[in-house]
Amino acid sequence: MQTRSMLTLEDARRMAEAAAAEAVRHQWPVTIAICDDGGHLLWLQRLDGASPISAEIAAGKARTAGVSRRPSKAFEEMVNQGRYAALSMPITALEGGEPVIVDGTCIGAVGVSGVKPGQDAQVAQAGVAALLAPQAKAAA
Repeated sequence: MQTRSMLTLEDARRMAEAAAAEAVRHQWPVTIAICDDGGHLLWLQRLDGASPISAEIAAGKARTAGVSRRPSKAFEEMVNQGRYAALSMPITALEGGEPVIVDGTCIGAVGVSGVKPGQDAQVAQAGVAALLAPQAKAAA
């Protein structure tokens, strides 16, 4: 039997706080979604001014990154390069979903929606970094 890490509610809160701080610092009205490795929502936070549709999109980006174990941008790039069949997969092919990888295993993901694609990804990456940074320090 294998043992692996799992996201806790406290982990989700820590990632959401860091992602929200990054968004607020830049005055970006976004929605932040955090899911487990099965794509199930653990956290959804719509900042003031974020569009209502951004809640659905952020959750889709998180789900995509969590179940695929790679950034949602990878699917956007597939489509942009002409692989339109990717659109038939149960994914959100938009940049802004980032997987959370611990010891080589995906344990969840952060998805962000509301601003430009690279900015969404920046906010999501800040959330992931908030969880992984203490682990990297402990391993050093």
